Amino acid sequence: MSQTTPVSRFRLFFIEHAKLVLVVALSLAWIIPGLVGHEPWKPDEAYSFGLVYHIVQTGDWVVPTLAGEPFMEKPPFYYIAAALMAKAFSPLLPLHDAARLTSGLFIGLTLILTGLTARELLGRGKGRLAALVLLGCVGLLVRGHEMITDTALLAGFAAAFYGLALSLRRPVLAGVVLGTGVGMGFLSKGLIAPGIVGLVAVLLLLFKPWRVRNYFLALAVALAAVLPWLLVWPYALYQRSPALFMEWFWTNNLGRYFGFAQLGPTPDRGYYLETLPWFAWPAWPIALWALWRAGVKSLNQPAFQLPLVAFFVILAVLLSASDAREVYALPILLPLAILAGGGVDGLRRGAASALDWFGLMTFGLFAGFLWLGWVAMMTGWPAKLTERVYHLQPAYVSEFKTFAVAVAAVYTVLWLVLVSRFGRSNRRAVVNWAAGITLMWGLLTTLWLPWIDTGKSYKAMVAEFKAVLPPSYDCVASQSLGEPQRAMLHYYVGILTQRDPAKAKECDLLLVQGGRESPPKLGKQWRQIWDGARPGDRYEHFWLFQKKR
Repeated sequence: MSQTTPVSRFRLFFIEHAKLVLVVALSLAWIIPGLVGHEPWKPDEAYSFGLVYHIVQTGDWVVPTLAGEPFMEKPPFYYIAAALMAKAFSPLLPLHDAARLTSGLFIGLTLILTGLTARELLGRGKGRLAALVLLGCVGLLVRGHEMITDTALLAGFAAAFYGLALSLRRPVLAGVVLGTGVGMGFLSKGLIAPGIVGLVAVLLLLFKPWRVRNYFLALAVALAAVLPWLLVWPYALYQRSPALFMEWFWTNNLGRYFGFAQLGPTPDRGYYLETLPWFAWPAWPIALWALWRAGVKSLNQPAFQLPLVAFFVILAVLLSASDAREVYALPILLPLAILAGGGVDGLRRGAASALDWFGLMTFGLFAGFLWLGWVAMMTGWPAKLTERVYHLQPAYVSEFKTFAVAVAAVYTVLWLVLVSRFGRSNRRAVVNWAAGITLMWGLLTTLWLPWIDTGKSYKAMVAEFKAVLPPSYDCVASQSLGEPQRAMLHYYVGILTQRDPAKAKECDLLLVQGGRESPPKLGKQWRQIWDGARPGDRYEHFWLFQKKR
């Protein structure tokens, strides 16, 4: 019988920690790019920052307010956290960049908690794989870097699932984590997190391993831990305004979900079934293989029961909701990543090699195209590509940025070293996929960030609008002006547009938003003094009218 020597133990310790360091380094390389260096992007970032900006200016966290008007779509947890982050880092960064760091914090927390959940359910080493699979999901890439409350919701779900996974072994700690996660989700997007996690917790009781004292104790502790999250802000809001409380609770929770409030887009019922194949790639095929390999016996194991129940509950809730957007599907990535974390090692060598080579070819070609497009922007060659680039963003002015190019070069070299220095294996396929998607994002947010920012920001258009404002005016009324546009007018030029008909009558300026059709007809008392749009935007146009004296 062989014994482990001190040297071999040290070697194993070093190897395990080196793997963890690689995952942490790759996660940071994925998270950091794109958090700073650009304006609030339309549509979600623009209105989200408007809510953060109100808290920064006034300190009022009870009533979410956008450009001077209550905006009761979501509770304020993310906006409060972003306002605190903005105040802490605004001496070093622009206010909106400092606020956006909050999303990086929540995504980092999500990766850690997902890894811990997979480790708890599946064993040592599986947590790193689950985190890498989640990191590589296509649907998380852009949304995980945006200043949106869904990142806080995702962290809340990750905490709740970790609490459930831990409940069979350490019920008190599990209850605290579970309750905190549900509370974070509730104060991020309302009843969706308590509803989904509550259903998952109840449905787990259908399986014998969960009908134990520890699990019930964990649920009791979770109930106590979640109560402050469920009560403090709603009570403060109700005390401030019962009408606003009902607008949030009834209209923006129940009304939005069941459809009687007629809010949000209403796509066909198969929207998520069409979206998930690309959105959850490559997590879903690896998760499906893990289930196939485990067979029927997987239904008797908590390691499979929790992510399976969570997946089907989330999917059922998404499919039954009256409105749908791909960002709403972010929580479904968590159970898929956990299942996939347990299925990576069991992949057949051919499937793992196919995923590996597909990632190498896809991201290698994409990286080459991004470098070539950047060369075209800087030099004008190739001419057709240059023409296409400037056709899509006609207002973009190329500028060589040494630091951005250096970072892009470092990302490229490190990716080449990573994918070429090691042999092929199941785990290497997942590492290489995560590294490839990190390379793509790194190049987009260094070489191409100014170009993207030109098309996603309202800053240039608002500056043009500001330049034509009369020297003196009473106020600016608005017609059909969206929430993102109102928020950016407030942030960039300090204008609070009036939408209330009684107040709007007193205004001598009127800003109208519409499509690319002919200007609106308002009557003889108004004269048009400006019209404009974001360069390259084919859908939004704006007109400014002044009342004749």
